[in-house]
Amino acid sequence: MSSTPHPRALRAAAIVASAAMVAIAFQSGSASASAEREAGATAVTLSAGARAQAISAAQNASADTARAIGLADDERLVARDVVKDADGTVHTRYERTYAGLPVLGGDLIVHQKKDGSRKTTKAVEARIAPAGARSALRTAPAGARQVVWAATGTPVFAYEAVVTGTQADGTPSERHVITDAATGAELYSYEAIDTGTGTSEYSGTVTLGTAPSGSAYSLTDTARGGHKTYDLNGATSTGTGTLFTDADDTWGDGTPSNRQTAAVDAHYGAAVTWDFYKTELGRNGIAGDGKAAYSRVHYGNAYVNAFWSDSCFCMTYGDGQNNQKPLTSLDVAGHEMSHGLTAATAKLNYSRESGGLNEATSDILGTSVEFFANNPADPGDYLIGEKIDIRGNGTPLRYMDKPSKDGASADYWSKTVGRLDVHNSSGVANHFFYLLSEGSGAKTVNGVSYDSPTYDGSTVTGIGRTKAYKIWYKALSTYMTSTTDYAGARVATLKATADLYGSTGTEYQQVAAAWKAVNVN
Repeated sequence: MSSTPHPRALRAAAIVASAAMVAIAFQSGSASASAEREAGATAVTLSAGARAQAISAAQNASADTARAIGLADDERLVARDVVKDADGTVHTRYERTYAGLPVLGGDLIVHQKKDGSRKTTKAVEARIAPAGARSALRTAPAGARQVVWAATGTPVFAYEAVVTGTQADGTPSERHVITDAATGAELYSYEAIDTGTGTSEYSGTVTLGTAPSGSAYSLTDTARGGHKTYDLNGATSTGTGTLFTDADDTWGDGTPSNRQTAAVDAHYGAAVTWDFYKTELGRNGIAGDGKAAYSRVHYGNAYVNAFWSDSCFCMTYGDGQNNQKPLTSLDVAGHEMSHGLTAATAKLNYSRESGGLNEATSDILGTSVEFFANNPADPGDYLIGEKIDIRGNGTPLRYMDKPSKDGASADYWSKTVGRLDVHNSSGVANHFFYLLSEGSGAKTVNGVSYDSPTYDGSTVTGIGRTKAYKIWYKALSTYMTSTTDYAGARVATLKATADLYGSTGTEYQQVAAAWKAVNVN
């Protein structure tokens, strides 16, 4: 039974060759110093136990940390994540409470170097001190919780309610609505559901992680956190559905009429994404805790979408138009899992500019997963969803080299970009990533022709996709917060670039140039 070779062996050969070339290079000292800087600023992979221990230690020291960074007596820190760099720098991400209430928009990151020096990145700089007495507030809406809203404007007491239902296209809805607890006015709202060996429909014959199940086998990947793939069989419920099993461990036939085929694509996509996170980003699973999400296929009837849900920590895929084009292609799988990654790191609000950055992160990492797979049946490209034909005319869902080619996305930042749907405001960051990876102008990559313009007519020289996604991930995991907008993303990526490659080199200059080329200054 044939299978698509995994690129790890090829990548190892490339690394060895590069090391040999560095050794004989004329400027070997400079190259070595640069490599050491990048290695030192790269996150180390923590086991689930080590990560849990680091978070527990951070929580135990949270009162001292709160005082050290100047928080008020009514404020407390709740440790949520810890990222440790190889050079000893520790980035600890906290949520904040005020008088026992969660502070939405109060998240912050403390960066502490090995020598003990400390810097802090806050989602908002405003002092958390809501006016008025809590006893004078309106009665909470049914099922709502009391919070402090700090993400926009002056912090105020507020209520957060979750309204569930179904969106127009059949996607489940978990809409969070924040209202002023004193006046009842709506302050903010966002949607918590983020959309956007076997024979697969899109990736050819692939190797799958399975496990014995009685006298048969199940789609349970024990090598990657126990990821499971389930059949919803047309249901739209919140349950998992039925775990896929097979008698001979040979799955699917490459056609949508075989129910296993969509499961093969989803299961394979989850495996490749897990490997990309671990190999390229040093991350042990979506949440960094070594635990897998799970996948559900065959959602609804002719449902033309796929979505990630934090509440189930799972990906869900529809079968597309006429149930013939499941939305399980590799870049879509990587896209959906990366929504989970964003939720576990920066937790970018799914609205306005931060929502666009949330969607762009999934496009950027989904695209990177596709290139990483090195699968000849689905070569890497800068097109989003080109295999699933969601429009019915053979065109991709989105384009990274010139996002406006889809008829709705923004190529460049403007004051109104935050008013667009998050899938369209994402164009600014997608365009930035393409320019940073490949540069401006005409270019052909893996047989696909691109021609990327710039806002100011400037020429951008790409630094390569690998450096570009490492910069984006470091910015996401150590500098971005829930409220990061495009200006904030520029600052975060420049900080990440300085950490990895220095602030005087080509990489730093081109990150700044790529942002300028999409009108983010």
